[in-house]
Amino acid sequence: MTKYIVVSGGVVSGIGKGVIASSTGLLLKTLGLKVTAIKIDPYMNIDAGTMRPQEHGEVYVLNDGGEVDLDLGNYERYLNVTLSRDNNITTGKIYKEVIEKERKGDYLGKTVQIVPHVTNEIQDWIERVSKIPVDETGEEPDICIVELGGTVGDIESAPFVEAMRQFQFRVGHENFALIHVSLVPDMHGEQKTKPTQTTVHSLRGLGLLPDLIACRLLVPQPLRPDTKSKISMFCHVAAEQVFGVHDVSSVYHVPLLLRSQGIVEYLTKRLNLESVRVTKEMADGGVSLSNRWRNMTSLSERAFDTVHIVLVGKYTDLKDSYMSVTKSLEHSAFRVNRKLTVQWVESSDLEPEVQENAPARYHDAWRAVVGARGILVPGGFGNRGTEGMLLAIKYAREQGIPYLGICLGFQLAVIEWSRNVLNISDATSMEFDQESKSPAIVFMPEISKTHMGGTMRLGLRPTVFQDGTETWSKARKLYGGAEKIWERHRHRYEVNPDWVERLTASGLPFVGKDEKGERMQVLELRDHPFFMGLQAHPEFCTRPLNPSPPFLGFVAAASGPGVLQEQIENQLRNYIPPHPEDAMVSEAELRNGHPVAYGKDHVLVNGNASAI
Repeated sequence: MTKYIVVSGGVVSGIGKGVIASSTGLLLKTLGLKVTAIKIDPYMNIDAGTMRPQEHGEVYVLNDGGEVDLDLGNYERYLNVTLSRDNNITTGKIYKEVIEKERKGDYLGKTVQIVPHVTNEIQDWIERVSKIPVDETGEEPDICIVELGGTVGDIESAPFVEAMRQFQFRVGHENFALIHVSLVPDMHGEQKTKPTQTTVHSLRGLGLLPDLIACRLLVPQPLRPDTKSKISMFCHVAAEQVFGVHDVSSVYHVPLLLRSQGIVEYLTKRLNLESVRVTKEMADGGVSLSNRWRNMTSLSERAFDTVHIVLVGKYTDLKDSYMSVTKSLEHSAFRVNRKLTVQWVESSDLEPEVQENAPARYHDAWRAVVGARGILVPGGFGNRGTEGMLLAIKYAREQGIPYLGICLGFQLAVIEWSRNVLNISDATSMEFDQESKSPAIVFMPEISKTHMGGTMRLGLRPTVFQDGTETWSKARKLYGGAEKIWERHRHRYEVNPDWVERLTASGLPFVGKDEKGERMQVLELRDHPFFMGLQAHPEFCTRPLNPSPPFLGFVAAASGPGVLQEQIENQLRNYIPPHPEDAMVSEAELRNGHPVAYGKDHVLVNGNASAI
């Protein structure tokens, strides 16, 4: 029987439920258990694909093309698992399922209501998805972490809270535990417990009793014993069921912080985890994971040298817009034993008009770019700020500064080359100018022009390195010298096929293409310390103990040529792709509905779920 751990939140949202949920899952994996995770988002959207990054943070893309909440990225990174779009539940998805069943007559003429029909659908969904294998064992998970987004008491989350109240009786007391995350404000050195008392009172009134209360403190000071005792007394839990999560130097220390307060021992007893069968191989793997994680955090604390990266983007007002990019840089810095500093530059501040309107912002932005050890241009949509990105790319190319372009950053590198090397001054993308006479980047022919949600080229796709690149391509060597690699994509535009021959002849090699050789996917300058662009989003497949190869190469190059060469040699010996074996198939198989870890009755067809 699968064990379920629900993580809810109170007082305010955005205080770290995702990190606490992921850290709890990681600790259970160190016991040799198989862990999966589900995120519940109470918004009405079907998925996160049509939301602005500033609205809800980055849109995270899964192997099956699912566009989901960024917390699923936390789960995949911490737990080293491969999830599907069904691991992200939204109100929109649930209502869509219920309405479709009602239209088909599945409810046998009954009045369709929130209770029991919507709440049953939620429970059925969780139970179904919790059984899907997500790791290399191919076996049903032992533990399912369920994160309930938002805060308890929100109108929109009420059906999910009620579903969880019912679910605890469906699966049984021994198979259900609840962790409630609450804010403990620190006011002039005094830790206030009233908000936590109030939210726990609300939770109990809704029929859910917290097994553990995670007290989130937004300061470096830990939860004091007297505060813990007070919360224990007024929230009707034992002191051992209250633990503090204060600010630490890195989120990767949170699992160690939780372990030190006895969360593993408590959950083992509460859920009777000793009854779960764990093979010696899994137990040894758990011990190894624990040791490697501890070593990683310890080494990162002792790092002395610094690597300075400048991220030139258009959504810099909300750092979560580039969550996976930031994590990829962090993981890479761990590997090269450097302290990472990332400076965020709003790309539009680099443009000449800003020099007149806001000269201070303009000079600060350019001072950052000129002082960078590495320049990164991540993904994005629309024309705003792209001229500033092009100027930063030109500077990196001409000055020999390590450069990494992701998706839009890849396309802009092609445009910059077209303008400044091929002297096509009006070269641009059809995304910016549909009537352009010099489109270096064009709309992909198979993409819908009428629907936005779920219509891009999405999900895991193969890239084939071209003949001859094995001798010189840093990108290929960073992927262990493999002839074919797989990364996740999310784009509507591509390099104009009619321009490829001319671009290549002028000295811009496309070292990686799709299987037909028609779609350009990786570019790399041969005589540059490090200048690389990828149409894919490799940041979505990074892991703390297995960094994304392009990001690793980029951070290593920014740390020095010797560091880059050392990491290339290490990757050639040790690189292991983070994807399941059965996911690394041809694009034709993906398009024709190659089964993926999605559910018993669904397959993936061209990035979209389709019933068999």
